[in-house]
Amino acid sequence: MGEDRLEVLRKMLKRHPDDPRLHFGVAVELLNQRRLEEGVEVLENYLQVADDEGNAWGRLGEALRELGRDEEAREAYRRGVEAARRHGHPTMAEEFQDVLDDWP
Repeated sequence: MGEDRLEVLRKMLKRHPDDPRLHFGVAVELLNQRRLEEGVEVLENYLQVADDEGNAWGRLGEALRELGRDEEAREAYRRGVEAARRHGHPTMAEEFQDVLDDWP
């Protein structure tokens, strides 16, 4: 089912390439399929054009951390804290800050 969902999202994205929600959807599906490198690339592209409220930054941080790209992951979490605070999501900001504070 996962591959089908990804294919559907990619077809929708071809029809509506300026819809950032579709870019985010493709990225999330790639991450769900453990295609981390591809998911990171799509998330990074999404974040260049969208004013994300924090969720994508957290997903990016988690994926980068799993890939061993720790400095980039920390920066993604820091940006996620900023975005979450800016958009009025204090719980999300606290979760990301906790990840940073607990980083070994």
